[in-house]
Amino acid sequence: MSSTSDATARLDRILADAKRDKEMGYRDKALKMYPHVCGRCTREFSGKRLSELTVHHRDHNHDNNPQDGSNWELLCLYCHDNEHARYTDQQYFSEGSLSTPKVAVATHNPFAGLAALMKKD
Repeated sequence: MSSTSDATARLDRILADAKRDKEMGYRDKALKMYPHVCGRCTREFSGKRLSELTVHHRDHNHDNNPQDGSNWELLCLYCHDNEHARYTDQQYFSEGSLSTPKVAVATHNPFAGLAALMKKD
């Protein structure tokens, strides 16, 4: 009987841990998994400044949250903003991107007749 109650208690504990992990956001998990250091500038964060440390998704897919944290890295606010700006620029200016800016060829020359007007005396 004792082994049954021990097994039930252990199963209850496992289920409670799983429920807590599911409810805990990926930021909380990442902060438990990784040291509180920015992965780019290597600044350390603690106390109130810990809120300046963010979780960056390495593949930029915020729905990809594996339990082992392999898609996460901790970055400070500044490095995180810089990483997303670089990613946006890469997407915008990459070869073959549908959003690559097109260079317009000028067809109008506003000074075409200027020389003729200046020679008129």
